[in-house]
Amino acid sequence: MINEFVYRSGKMLRCGYTTGSCAAAAARAAAICVLSGKKISTVTLPTPKCITLTLDVHEPEITDSYAKCAIKKDSGDDPDITNGILVYAEVTKTESGITITGGEGIGKVTKAGLDQPVGEWAINSVPRKMITEAVSAAAKEYGYTGGFNIGISIPGGAELAKKTYNPRLGIEGGISVIGTSGIIEPMSNAALVDTIRTELNMKKAAGHENVFFTLGNYGENFIARAMPFDVEESVKCSNFIGDAVDIALELGFRGILIIGHIGKLVKLGAGIKNTHSSQADGRMDVLVTCGVLAGAEQQVLRQLPDCATVDAALGILGEAGYMRQTLDVLALRAGYYLEAKVRGEAKIAAVMFSDKHDILVKTADADDMINTIRNEYNG
Repeated sequence: MINEFVYRSGKMLRCGYTTGSCAAAAARAAAICVLSGKKISTVTLPTPKCITLTLDVHEPEITDSYAKCAIKKDSGDDPDITNGILVYAEVTKTESGITITGGEGIGKVTKAGLDQPVGEWAINSVPRKMITEAVSAAAKEYGYTGGFNIGISIPGGAELAKKTYNPRLGIEGGISVIGTSGIIEPMSNAALVDTIRTELNMKKAAGHENVFFTLGNYGENFIARAMPFDVEESVKCSNFIGDAVDIALELGFRGILIIGHIGKLVKLGAGIKNTHSSQADGRMDVLVTCGVLAGAEQQVLRQLPDCATVDAALGILGEAGYMRQTLDVLALRAGYYLEAKVRGEAKIAAVMFSDKHDILVKTADADDMINTIRNEYNG
């Protein structure tokens, strides 16, 4: 167990450690076993976050030709489906060099743009570096000057992978060995943003110049029924619109289309680009402001702050005859803030919908972006 904690929403939550740390620690333990000829019960591992882990070694095994050890994954208070899995490393001495391969339960990369090339085991670069450093340190401790072959495996990984984004991301046959710091912070936003970056890297590697984001399941369902392109080509950005746009600009995409439920995207009318309610609400404030600019009567606007949903507020505006004018103002304001975000580096647009009203808002370049993406992805 790791005794590192972070605070999230007023709660103290325990950190965990990544599959990369598990693989490196298992490899270090197996290297020590094969070099010393003795089984060990614990192993220490420095992590890129400068936290040194002391972990229990499970199922140590030594033969004439190799040693094999496992480390149990501990995700702390993070809701990670890989929590409790055993990550195994089998280490064999060789004449020189260090080779890292995958085995049972480790996926293989099938699409370009990921951390590893197509056809390679899905063991990312930071875990590979950690594994290399871990066995090299063991070799130095025992005065060993030869090499190692290291095989990483995760029994049950293929079944677990079906519950992750791996198949969508182009990792087949198992899970990936990941982690950039070696440590898991519970409910880390960084992990979600890393997933967005991975998907965008894949789009760029596939030759795409334009990208379309959806915030979640509502957006995906809407694209499937109402948009002229395949929902499977979308990139889910959740609440992290600003981060997603920043990454798209960094990677050089020429066009960005954001498609989402108006209950979230209405916040763009105030320049809010992280739409999680814990970061900012402002939904009714935006509608009131847009309603004022659209000329709606005060007695109508005074009812909006009491509404629980945007659809309910739109119902009030609609009954009073001000919904269309208010949404037109929202389109202008959202477009303004999006343009300010990209600073002319890319074309950007948004489409807002609701299940009750279908498409409600399109910013200025939305139709052009829809046609561009349809031609690019369907061509």
